[in-house]
Amino acid sequence: MKKLLILTTIFTFATAQVSNKEIANMFILGFYGNSANSGTKIYNDICNLGLGGVILFQKLGKRVKNFSNIKELKALTTDLKSCGTKPLIAIDQEGGVVQRLKLKYKYPKASVVATKGIKYANNIYKLMAKELQSVGVNLNFAPVADIAINPNNKVIVKWGRSYGANENSVINYCSTFIDAMHSKNIATSLKHFPGHGSSLGDTHKGFVDVTKLWQQRELAPYKALKNKTDTIMVAHIFNRNLDANYPASLSKKIVTGILRNKIGYSGVVVTDDMQMGALSKHYSLRDRIKLAINAGDDILLFANQINKNSSVTTSQVVKIVRSLLNSGEVSEQSIKNANIRINSLKNRLY
Repeated sequence: MKKLLILTTIFTFATAQVSNKEIANMFILGFYGNSANSGTKIYNDICNLGLGGVILFQKLGKRVKNFSNIKELKALTTDLKSCGTKPLIAIDQEGGVVQRLKLKYKYPKASVVATKGIKYANNIYKLMAKELQSVGVNLNFAPVADIAINPNNKVIVKWGRSYGANENSVINYCSTFIDAMHSKNIATSLKHFPGHGSSLGDTHKGFVDVTKLWQQRELAPYKALKNKTDTIMVAHIFNRNLDANYPASLSKKIVTGILRNKIGYSGVVVTDDMQMGALSKHYSLRDRIKLAINAGDDILLFANQINKNSSVTTSQVVKIVRSLLNSGEVSEQSIKNANIRINSLKNRLY
């Protein structure tokens, strides 16, 4: 009986239950508000619930979401970091049409940068990194590693977000971007794996099938920069030849099978916004979260920019994941593994 008790105790320690803070650490959420003092919900989410991070927006349409000037933004990020939980404070700052911080500089789009050379790119992106550091941002969801394969592409090529149709050029400019961010201790995110430059549709709006258009060379930037980038963002595109059942962000075959096992990437994997139409029109919130975790994604991004009244909350996602753990639909080990990678990144930034 005593021997059985010892074995039971050892087994209990070996399978220690995942905490709610470990679950919350796997999420980056957008929020409404321009302050994060001790009386705000976002302060409680970060400091008490363990939310992994936030994504900031200067404007959404005609309204201000998180900040309208540098002083306000600095105060916000200072408050977010005030309790020492090491939150990821993210922003989409590519240059061109995707520039969420527009307070001092206007940065050129990738297609323009690619016509001016690496030296120019280095100078521009070092300026960008310096500005992001000065306002307390520590994660930039960029650069775009998509190859401009399809001239009719509506979400990447149309807006000049790609460095071009040559994969080596894309690799070189992405590498320069990453180096510039790292010079100011800003983490980066190569996007949108496994390649969005061949698509016709926009995953913001709905289902996008790239099966007939996608090319193997779209993986080249991820192979070349797997040891340099801090995170890789997975797109919601569907490719029947890679996975006949699920879009990339929800696919274990693509995230674990291709990105982890074939390419050999060992860093943090983050989803594109989980509220985009490509997912939200086809999967419930619970199923999106379940499939993403089982696919091997470490951070699940909910930008909360579509409708203030339908914002996803920290307590809500923690409750869902706890339910999935209790039912055995996701494993404790997947949560533990994600936290190891996320915390490793946070420790490099703080």
